[in-house]
Amino acid sequence: MAQLSPTPIKDALQSTEPIDAIRVQGWVRTRRDSKDFSFIELNDGSSLRNLQIIAKKETLPNYADIQKLSTGASVVVQGALVASQGKGQKWELVADNIEIVGTADDSYPLQKKGHTPEFLREIAHLRPRSNLFGSVFRVRSRLAFAVHEFFQQRGFIYVHTPIITGSDCEGAGELFRVSTIDLTNPPRKNGEIDYTQDFFARQTYLTVSGQLEAEALALALAKVYTFGPTFRAENSNTSRHASEFWMIEPEMAFCDLNGNMDLAEEFVKYLIADARKHCPDEMELFATFVDKELLARLDFVLERPFQRIAYTDAVDLLKKSGERFEFPIGYGLNLQSEHERWLTEKHFKRPVTVFNFPKEIKPFYMRVSDDGRTVAAMDLLVPGIGEIVGGSQREERLDVLEENMRRHNMDPADYKWYLDLRRYGTVPHSGFGLGFERMLMFVTGVPNIRDVIPFARTPGSAEF
Repeated sequence: MAQLSPTPIKDALQSTEPIDAIRVQGWVRTRRDSKDFSFIELNDGSSLRNLQIIAKKETLPNYADIQKLSTGASVVVQGALVASQGKGQKWELVADNIEIVGTADDSYPLQKKGHTPEFLREIAHLRPRSNLFGSVFRVRSRLAFAVHEFFQQRGFIYVHTPIITGSDCEGAGELFRVSTIDLTNPPRKNGEIDYTQDFFARQTYLTVSGQLEAEALALALAKVYTFGPTFRAENSNTSRHASEFWMIEPEMAFCDLNGNMDLAEEFVKYLIADARKHCPDEMELFATFVDKELLARLDFVLERPFQRIAYTDAVDLLKKSGERFEFPIGYGLNLQSEHERWLTEKHFKRPVTVFNFPKEIKPFYMRVSDDGRTVAAMDLLVPGIGEIVGGSQREERLDVLEENMRRHNMDPADYKWYLDLRRYGTVPHSGFGLGFERMLMFVTGVPNIRDVIPFARTPGSAEF
């Protein structure tokens, strides 16, 4: 029998006409027997939907072995794609040959029944074969492509910033140290660990953000973006926090806060629209089994412009709302998710961009406003989740930036290269960060960050 190139099951299901000879491969979801033939539901991960295989006793010499196939087994099937006689499917494949590649015994944990997300996290190496997680990771792939598409269409240059850094961008101090020093017998100098003998001859960490390096690249290439892993050593076990996650961080020279807000709002809408357009089966599954309000919430953001409001005005609205919030409201306090959701869902009934925050609650690199009290920062808020994007115009004035550093108990000498960007041809510039997993949670309705990344890294858990 002639060897054909394999066809993705997604393409087979979308065929516009029968195909006399086609080859597919994948994993058995279910099998049931009739008198002289078997029905096999096959999935290769390319589609939410399975392809039905008709295995006839009279044409398959290994039919007895096929009758022993169980859920999880892998096969390669060659035959004819024909119009299906059954309901709910357009095509089925009548097999001329079935090669059994790998069997699965009765211990295979993904049998045909419902499984909780908690159970599936325990078998993260197998959960992509389930309908839910196969859909999540296909949407993740599609949105990653859409990220690049969005920025490339607008003239941004994709840059790679370091994963290992000596800078704490956010100033939070919650960093993973990178070291080759022998922990049982570290070198010492004057009683302290001597990091000059470490691999990089200084203290280094896993990055919490590529922003500072992206600024350097933007001040040469005008418009850049990063898309890569970041790490936070925050001991938090909430459903919204992970120790390793992916960040998208564009940076633009000659761009103020207003231009930054324009781009961020456009970007969020673009990703939502892309998922709606290119992942219809997956989005329908999420809306049916994960969150029945999902599609309405996504359309809420797509169809309404962002409402912009200064932080001070937002605080005043919240104080006068009459709502009983769990967390206090006051100038100089961070807005909590419940406050952000009230603004979007109850008051404005649209997505919201809050800007001009008190400088005391924001990092050193944000541009101090003319009032001396606030910085040119912005947060994009959406219903159901609250903040989804955070960004700012960066401080381009050398003397003000140095003062900001000292106010945050930072030594400007440690950031000489960063300050050089203000010495040599400084310009106004701005950027923002969007947590990719946070965006995926919003688009899919999946409520736990552990379920939108293949192998989650959280405090106390790095099993796979």
